[in-house]
Amino acid sequence: MSDDESLPMTKVLVVDDSRMVRATITKHIRGRFDVRDEADGEAGWEALLVDPAIQVVLTDIGMPRLDGFGLLERIRGSRVQRVQDLPVIIISGDEDDEARDKALRLGANDFVAKGASSVELVARLDSLVRHARTRRELDESRAALATQSPLDPVSGLATASYLSHHAEQEMALARRHRADISVMVIDIDHYEQLGEWHGSHVAELITRKLSKILSTKVRKEDTVSQLAPSRFAVLSPSTDLIGCCAFALRLQRAMEKLVMTYRDERIRISVTIGVSSSAVDGMQTVEHLIETAAKRVQRGVVAGGNRVVGDQGEVDQAMVDRHLKQAISIDHALLQLRVGAADEVAERLPDVIATLLPLLELMESRLQCGLPLELLKQYDKGRVSGSDDTEGTQTSV
Repeated sequence: MSDDESLPMTKVLVVDDSRMVRATITKHIRGRFDVRDEADGEAGWEALLVDPAIQVVLTDIGMPRLDGFGLLERIRGSRVQRVQDLPVIIISGDEDDEARDKALRLGANDFVAKGASSVELVARLDSLVRHARTRRELDESRAALATQSPLDPVSGLATASYLSHHAEQEMALARRHRADISVMVIDIDHYEQLGEWHGSHVAELITRKLSKILSTKVRKEDTVSQLAPSRFAVLSPSTDLIGCCAFALRLQRAMEKLVMTYRDERIRISVTIGVSSSAVDGMQTVEHLIETAAKRVQRGVVAGGNRVVGDQGEVDQAMVDRHLKQAISIDHALLQLRVGAADEVAERLPDVIATLLPLLELMESRLQCGLPLELLKQYDKGRVSGSDDTEGTQTSV
């Protein structure tokens, strides 16, 4: 048995409707690269899906069924990261500058003339392969770092591993104190279409915008993590389902009114939010709560998106207001204060006062201690409702 182990050659997919062009390119790079060739963009796309060994794509523009632009759009918009990150070289013929500019906008990495020499073609391919390998190694290093750090170095949000670890701690605390713990799963509506219409880089900028909004709007005790390019999760300890729904509605309305601009084009964004709570959906695991909220997101997406969905279906402001008007549990309010959720109590301070007022009146009648009963009676519930400064804003991408 030989001790030598042959290293696999980098595989290149050549897509061109000219058999002669495919044969010429194969002849130029054979020996340095493994080659697979297809006659049009549709066949090339199918090859990419079934052949994970492909690392570079060489494609013509003018082809039947699916042209080079369409293939490039599919690659950059793919949900499979391996396909989305593939380097793509355009086989340039007599296309004008407008066609080249369009290819660059769609994410082409390089151009090579159909009559290029073997030396030039191999050099271009080698350069792109090295760049792609370096980027892949950097991503892998970043992922390894993220598993050891509570924060993702790119988004600044909690990593998925930290969310899982921290969530179990919060769940144990909630069980011990018989407190609620709630979860929101937030999906950006029509994310794939945003990438197709405006480019994957614009979709990424929209994701970053939502990430920034979430990181600045949640409480300090909440934990935000990005589960996927278009999906986020928010863990809210000591928060009941109604409180979580109220925040979800504010976030949904804020995103609905947010306008982003790209090259003078106005882009509107909406989100669908699923909400779950330990009090309603069971004190099992946080993974169970996230999965439950994710299923509610899916129901909201099927219903058209841009909505908040709870255990009873779509949530609206009237439903939240109706529940908030119910008498508050003083024991629960005291528990929230003990675990540091003072903001949650402050949001319902008028309800706390209304619940305690008969007791305070009795204390004042017996003790004459000067309690400001008239001031408490006149306390206007509207004075404690804050405004969301993200609503109606416009951001340039």
